[in-house]
Amino acid sequence: MKKQLTHLDARGEARMVDVSAKPVVRREAVARGEIHVQPETLRQIESLTVAKGNVFGAARLAGILAAKKTGELIPLCHPLPITHCEVTFDIPQARDRIIITAAARITAQTGVEMEALTAVAVAALTIYDMCKASDPQMRITDMRLISKTKTPLGRRAAVPRAPRPVRPPPRRRAP
Repeated sequence: MKKQLTHLDARGEARMVDVSAKPVVRREAVARGEIHVQPETLRQIESLTVAKGNVFGAARLAGILAAKKTGELIPLCHPLPITHCEVTFDIPQARDRIIITAAARITAQTGVEMEALTAVAVAALTIYDMCKASDPQMRITDMRLISKTKTPLGRRAAVPRAPRPVRPPPRRRAP
């Protein structure tokens, strides 16, 4: 049996999928992409000497904002009140690119894959915009969904948490 495309009606016209009958569950999506840069560009980004400012700070905020606005940017995407979004940057040992990872979470009737992908795309575009004067050869590549999960309500979701900072034990007062 051929799988039907959910965004097309019986006449083949685009439509928004009705998710009203779906159960509300916890959902998370993780997306990743890369922007290839010259080593000098990477050095400028890390040393905060790019003329337009803090590239990672601006790209992180742009990605988070884009995730929140995904329903306004993608025509058939549901507008979702996401509950969490984070954007991170990793530099591989080759120092020839920046790996951008975005995770989005929500408790809703539909997933947040598009929000995670949009966060990666806009973070990459922000890096490109801020560095294009000194590195016009940059390339945005390999944007993809890494994972998506859903956990029924009532079950404890396995949410990865950042390690807690190590704090020294409290000082004891001498008697």
